[in-house]
Amino acid sequence: MKTDLTEIQNTLKGLMRAHVPPLQIRKDNENVFELAGTIEAMQGKQKVDGYYFGSVVPKPKDIRLYFFPIYTHVTHFSSMSDALKKFLKGKSCFHIKKLSPELEEEIAQMISLGVELYKNDGLI
Repeated sequence: MKTDLTEIQNTLKGLMRAHVPPLQIRKDNENVFELAGTIEAMQGKQKVDGYYFGSVVPKPKDIRLYFFPIYTHVTHFSSMSDALKKFLKGKSCFHIKKLSPELEEEIAQMISLGVELYKNDGLI
């Protein structure tokens, strides 16, 4: 079980970084690690150079995983475990304070599914 926030942050960044390409890194500094698609797309009412996918953001008491596919494709993520649901605050933000090997694997699968869904929709 990982409880060190820096270790959790690095793990989550690694899980996301494994999908570059087809995703692109938009930001990578001590405050945020952000991924987006590589194809111009409409996001809301504006055209963007890549559709937002997700971010890893360190906070004093946890690491935030912002995962946009769970917002855009809600029904595809309805079977997540209760353990992972406990970390979900709002519609697409996970507040992670500890990370078991099982949760790490579930998050890796969730990210992979998000990439596939975005590929199928022509967003990446």
